[in-house]
Amino acid sequence: MTDQMISADVIGEHNKNNEVALASDYAALGENLSRRGVDIEAITNKVSEFFVAVPSWGVGTGGTRFARFPGQGEPRGIFDKLEDCSVINELTRATPTVSLHIPWDKTDPKDLKAKGNSLGLGFDAMNSNTFSDAPGQAHSYKYGSLSHTDAATRAQAVEHNIECIEIGNAIGSKALTVWIGDGSNFPGQANFTRQFERYLASMADIYKALPDDWRLFSEHKMYEPAFYSTVVQDWGSNLLIAQTLGDKAFCLVDLGHHAPNTNIEMIVARLIQFKKLGGFHFNDSKYGDDDLDAGSIDPYRLFLVFNELVDAENRGVKGFHPAHMIDQSHNVTDPIESLISSANEIRRAYAQALLVDRKALDGYQQDNDALMATDTLKRAYRTDVEPILAEARRRAGGAIDPIAAYRKSGYRKKVAGERPAVVGGSGGIV
Repeated sequence: MTDQMISADVIGEHNKNNEVALASDYAALGENLSRRGVDIEAITNKVSEFFVAVPSWGVGTGGTRFARFPGQGEPRGIFDKLEDCSVINELTRATPTVSLHIPWDKTDPKDLKAKGNSLGLGFDAMNSNTFSDAPGQAHSYKYGSLSHTDAATRAQAVEHNIECIEIGNAIGSKALTVWIGDGSNFPGQANFTRQFERYLASMADIYKALPDDWRLFSEHKMYEPAFYSTVVQDWGSNLLIAQTLGDKAFCLVDLGHHAPNTNIEMIVARLIQFKKLGGFHFNDSKYGDDDLDAGSIDPYRLFLVFNELVDAENRGVKGFHPAHMIDQSHNVTDPIESLISSANEIRRAYAQALLVDRKALDGYQQDNDALMATDTLKRAYRTDVEPILAEARRRAGGAIDPIAAYRKSGYRKKVAGERPAVVGGSGGIV
């Protein structure tokens, strides 16, 4: 039996008060979709089987380069984080796995697995950290990690990634995500070619340590913390890395790691075409790597990304099973509420993409009918699929309106009384 962070009575009472309205809305949507030749039950079943991992670091209050304003009841360590992650899954039934970040979440793997099991949670991709210095490490990453000019610093970064693999292997993870902040801030500071060669050599050493059933995700980022040049700065560099390393290496796409107005859905299509799409870090952005809640700025772009994913799913692309993870920073909201919202918005985009009339779209594309092709996408996007999402949650034991149920539960007030308050703010990205 798993531990429940939110009382089943709270969820049950909430659903009892909302199920009549949901049944009516679901029936009305089902009738509408039926006229379009769509079986609402088939869509609901697919949505029920779509899951996204939550980030352990996402349940804490984030910050900016200038300040951080602590929130109430912030998790004190990984076990508090897992409890908060469990709340999200209990209410949404969409987030049964957690993505850990080492060394932030480092502890005995046996204890991690036991805690996860007690909460009904598994573990998704591991995340290494060589973009900041950990207490007591011998060599600093101020001037780089996997691409550093100093061999000892590179070896230290490689060993850290191998340690992440070992921890992940002990708790049931099957992937390692590597993002580095390596780059340069001034022209001439680094030799671009030699820097990339050092990075590839370091990644090759990490790749050799992968278990046979693991995947390695490299993540590109246009800028930050290096502002003149970044070693893995775009999807082209990322694709070169994955192709160079081997069959177990893939590209991870973070929606915020692109210049404004970049056609991310086309990047997704290219990576699918060449069988190197590993997965996603879902978030949203207005200007750059803002790490805002998924779907909060440009929900249509999120839908267009899922349009490519569903297209690949329908075509039966060989080996296509991207990892879905959230990566956000919550500065002014309750992190649990933001992650609940994001999980639902990601499922919403998936449901909408499932409604696209693929046969009609293909015909319009073949006939070069631009207006009707784009209208076919818009028709699916404009469909209110909330009854499908709510019904999928209800059937799985989640809440019809998870944020309302969360607030009714009083969980934040409860943990605020149990966890010591963080005093004062701090500067810098945290």
